[in-house]
Amino acid sequence: MQRPKGEPVVASSAGWNAKVSPGVYGVKGFPSQRPLLVLAPMAGYTDYSCRVLAREAGADLAYTELISANAVHYRNERTVRMMDWGDDDHPVAAQIFGAEPEVMAEAAAFVAARGADIVDVNLGCSVPKVLRTGASAALLRDLGRLRELLQAVVAAANVPVTIKTRAGWDASSINACEVAAIAEEVGVCAVAVHGRTACQGFTGQADWGLVAAVKRSVGIPVIGSGDVIAPEDAARRLEETGCDGVMIGRAAIGNPWVFARARAFIEYGELLSEPDEEERLRMLLRHARMAVDRKGEKVAIHQLRGHAAQYIRHMPSASALRSAFMQASTLRDVEQLVLGALRGRAVGAAA
Repeated sequence: MQRPKGEPVVASSAGWNAKVSPGVYGVKGFPSQRPLLVLAPMAGYTDYSCRVLAREAGADLAYTELISANAVHYRNERTVRMMDWGDDDHPVAAQIFGAEPEVMAEAAAFVAARGADIVDVNLGCSVPKVLRTGASAALLRDLGRLRELLQAVVAAANVPVTIKTRAGWDASSINACEVAAIAEEVGVCAVAVHGRTACQGFTGQADWGLVAAVKRSVGIPVIGSGDVIAPEDAARRLEETGCDGVMIGRAAIGNPWVFARARAFIEYGELLSEPDEEERLRMLLRHARMAVDRKGEKVAIHQLRGHAAQYIRHMPSASALRSAFMQASTLRDVEQLVLGALRGRAVGAAA
């Protein structure tokens, strides 16, 4: 899918430009005349360092990891530390989950008071221990309860409230349009739709036809999610659905450049090259240093492993490097690994 350089990819009357939603999310600073590129919430990944690197590469909005409303209620130390946004990490959407309207309202007010620009209600997580509490995707089976919960959150938060939902609970109960309509009625400002059911998890393919149907059914902004891997995917989905933006999740792990590449393709029809090994290694090292500075060495290096595996996965030495990273426990270990790989690359290039 290669367009002439300088020609916008998303430009047809049937596409995004035909139904732009001005003032997306109602948050100051959002572009209103271009589709949004959004870093999706991912547990264990979308912390401060990941969000900032994504922003630098062109993400318009970044979500936190999943924050438990119950944990906020009890002021759990680890949970409070997840609200780690800084001055360079805005706009940020704090994603909360829970089953009790009062507890969710309290959590919404708490994260907003700590500086979150958006409160997002998770309706998509299908992890069994979360579902057993009646939270997240479980609410898709009780729309009366969902309405009550969203009303409480909207009333409590003094910032825009959004939701991220699935297509439905299962193939026999696809209700994303109904969920979006309820959200709009109670004052939710935008909805993100992942085109798989809760029961699918991440198997099968995301249904972007459903994203388009949700966009047609409501007047608030709609962000599409699911299987956006490459710049061409982002452009195609915007064109096909007319939605206000796309979320990029797993494809952004160890790959913040995906946002810059998607933006260039959407706006100019230009397919930028992938970063080379040196760029990847240097970004990995920067990511490690940022994470350690923010979280401390023990926690940061352990959590970095998932990112590191993606930064290096296409390199000839990926297997050996990945094994070495699994053994790393200090920043010095990581620095030695990365700098050693860079030296080895330089020697190889000179040979």
